[in-house]
Amino acid sequence: MTRDIADIRRDYEGGRLDEAQLPEQPMPLFEEWMALALDAETQDANAMTLATVDSQGLPHARVVLLKGADEQGFQFFSNYHSHKGSELANVPHAALVFWWPSLARQVRVEGAVEQVSEQESDAYFARRPRASQLGAWVATQSVVIPGRQWLQERETRFEQAYEGQDIPRPVHWGGYRLIPEMIEFWQGQPSRLHDRIRFERRDDRWHRFRLAP
Repeated sequence: MTRDIADIRRDYEGGRLDEAQLPEQPMPLFEEWMALALDAETQDANAMTLATVDSQGLPHARVVLLKGADEQGFQFFSNYHSHKGSELANVPHAALVFWWPSLARQVRVEGAVEQVSEQESDAYFARRPRASQLGAWVATQSVVIPGRQWLQERETRFEQAYEGQDIPRPVHWGGYRLIPEMIEFWQGQPSRLHDRIRFERRDDRWHRFRLAP
């Protein structure tokens, strides 16, 4: 590495997380933080790291986009035959991490994962730009391919196949919902004395704790 990164650091500053001002359940706080992040971050405020585990117990992580969040859980979409799809089929649990540097905020989420209904996947697919709809057919995600030209040739074939008509959702593409069992809110503070508030769901009730930074 050409540059020494050991001494790169930032003294975080942000509003305090005061338990007296926090909701009893985590989703209202997440929605508030997401709304602020969408205004504060220049791009990809809905980007999140998705961590999964394969059948051998080995972890894997990648960045995906959050496409919905409510009391039921956190939604994202992908190819069911991708590596992440295979991992979630074998071990249907995952973790999410959101990081918003301009706000010095992080949110961690853990829970079980399920596929959303076909109707939900169809509805979201219909909202996607046509180029993204084609991409769901073109990209055999995570499969080794001979080169970029292979993708371009497939794109041309699918463009011709669906010219002048609606593009249907591939059966191998759709949504997932992570049902949260834990949501942790991290607010950066000076001197590394950060605020960490964790919500855990036990017996269908949310319990709130403050953690050491």
